[in-house]
Amino acid sequence: MDIGWFRDLVICISGLVVTAVVIFIAILAYLLYRRTKPILDSMQMTSATIREITSSIKDEIVKPILNFAALIRGIAEGIELATKIFKKGEKEQEGGCNGG
Repeated sequence: MDIGWFRDLVICISGLVVTAVVIFIAILAYLLYRRTKPILDSMQMTSATIREITSSIKDEIVKPILNFAALIRGIAEGIELATKIFKKGEKEQEGGCNGG
């Protein structure tokens, strides 16, 4: 028995050990997948439910509030514009009387 034979023996044994470890890890990964799949499915259904709830909230609450806020903002800007126009008219009348 020379050194080459021992080298070949070590290579064969390490190949068998590595193969066994890879098979063991694959089995553990599959078992972990089977145990976590129901949890992941449940989380997916929960996230879909949350997505539906937020969509409903957006459609039923946020959009009307935004429309109302836009209406109020439009009214405020209209009043501000009317105020500027009337103030401008008052300044022109004061300037015409004092200028002469």
